[in-house]
Amino acid sequence: MKIIFTAIFLAAALAVSAAGSVIAPGAKLEKLAADFAFTEGATCDKNGNVFFTDQPNDRIMEWSVDGKLSIFLQPAGRANGMEFDAQGNLIACADEHNQLWSISPDKKISVLITNLDGKYLNGPNDVWIAPNGAMYLSDPFYRRKYWDHDTMALTNEEVLYLAPDRKTLARVTDDLKKPNGITGSPDGKNLFVSDIRAGQTWRYDIQPDGSLTNKTFFCALGSDGMTIDAAGDLYLTGHGVTVFDKAGKQIEHIDVNETWSGNLCFGGKDHRTLFITASTSLYSIQMRVKGANAAK
Repeated sequence: MKIIFTAIFLAAALAVSAAGSVIAPGAKLEKLAADFAFTEGATCDKNGNVFFTDQPNDRIMEWSVDGKLSIFLQPAGRANGMEFDAQGNLIACADEHNQLWSISPDKKISVLITNLDGKYLNGPNDVWIAPNGAMYLSDPFYRRKYWDHDTMALTNEEVLYLAPDRKTLARVTDDLKKPNGITGSPDGKNLFVSDIRAGQTWRYDIQPDGSLTNKTFFCALGSDGMTIDAAGDLYLTGHGVTVFDKAGKQIEHIDVNETWSGNLCFGGKDHRTLFITASTSLYSIQMRVKGANAAK
């Protein structure tokens, strides 16, 4: 009788665990494409098509909702982190010349920012666009072999804020070591920033003027890229994908058989597919939850 009870208890526990998973029941990680130099910058448009960068090969790739791979733009300013704005422009951290780009649907390029207080940026790495059109970008310094300089012009590696008018640029943090992954809540009230060198992720309150207050420890893990789902769970990359709930408690880990997972986004027709850029490949896995920032 005890054995039967134990078996029933374990089965029930497993069922609860499976029901609570952010991964769709029975879903497995799938490799969609490979043979890239290094993939990054995953984001999706309003239709669910996924765009990502193959940075060493200086190109932006597109994985369509019908499963076709194509080159969207090459050369691409050594694009890294990317996100679509409400007008359908692809905003890209183009660190070839330490710039932030806006790429229109017909592939016309506008340079949004090139410097702060007359000094070139460290190297825009990842970007999140708030509901009001303001942009937050991480600006760490990673020495690139294609640069003609090897030192920082700025004194710190921080998070920058570009106002909705796309003219006013300001530093909004002052105590980070090396910010990298960045995303925000869909209501525009909170910003999440990974300090990858410190191995920590922080949550900030976003004020009406775009400034950040109430810096709060979120979890003891740094991240290269980030996304958030409709339940408020935060997805961090690095060694696979680690998922934390709104309280900062780890609730999931997705193993990816690659050296490094650089970035990720929700996409697909129903925005329930998680796409992961990992080293030389692009992966996907079906999720039980939708992405919160998958479509503007």
